Amino acid sequence: MPTYRGGRHEHGQNYLIDSHTITTLIGAVAESRGPIIEIGPGRGALTHRLAALGRPLTAVEIDPRNAAALRRELTAPTGGPPVEIVTADFLRWHLPADRCVIVGNLPYHLTTAMLRHILPIPHWQEAVLLVQWEVARRRAGVGGASMMTAQWWPWIDFTLLGRVPRSAFRPMPSVDGGMLRMTRRAEPLLAENDRRAYRGFVHAVFTGRGRGLPEILSRIVEQRARQAVKGWLARERLGASTLPKDLSAEQWAGLYKLVAGCGWSPGGAVSRSRGGRFRGGRSRGGGRSRGGGRR
Repeated sequence: MPTYRGGRHEHGQNYLIDSHTITTLIGAVAESRGPIIEIGPGRGALTHRLAALGRPLTAVEIDPRNAAALRRELTAPTGGPPVEIVTADFLRWHLPADRCVIVGNLPYHLTTAMLRHILPIPHWQEAVLLVQWEVARRRAGVGGASMMTAQWWPWIDFTLLGRVPRSAFRPMPSVDGGMLRMTRRAEPLLAENDRRAYRGFVHAVFTGRGRGLPEILSRIVEQRARQAVKGWLARERLGASTLPKDLSAEQWAGLYKLVAGCGWSPGGAVSRSRGGRFRGGRSRGGGRSRGGGRR
């Protein structure tokens, strides 16, 4: 059963029609290596060009009519690498357990859900995605990183490739798009077995109480770590008004290593309720009384 809903038209798709944008996106994919997985090919504006790269291609399309049309157009014997058109909801589809590159023009209202689906999957090496402009900026850390970006930064690099005018789509959306590239780091900033605890730490900081990073950290780290954190903040020249969204990937990794070395764990926050759970607020997107980040 299709689940892409909420748009002004069926499945919430805005088809890409701008040749310059298509060429730029295909160029970014061409710099990568390995089989390609395309999310939501629609009517095939990208699919035909991706197939021409001469690499195995799997296109996952939720609309059975679009899938059938692409299957007729692209799966005829050509002597080149195989092209497979899968009729499925990408949010319920499991990527093959092989190295691959992901590309797609994502429905704006499903961007966050799709990123949450993609990011934990270990097999892909690079993803080139068309998303809403503000989402692309936040994920790339332009103007401040989101909590989602910070939670994955030690393992994945986020790069903003450019802005795409809303006139590049039909039907025309109300806002511009942006090209976002996500690349798995060849040398991660943290070990894989740190991922769960690190993501818990980032969540605790982003949702912690306080007007700035020093105050937030003083509430979520144990007494013995506070002096070490204070020294780290001074060395990094981070003042009282610094917010979690202002940290770089390297600073997040360094801060986590410091507090983890002092015994911090996801269940070890200082500020607790009677039931023993961390008493942090919700992320408020940069407000002065909270962690100041965006999801």
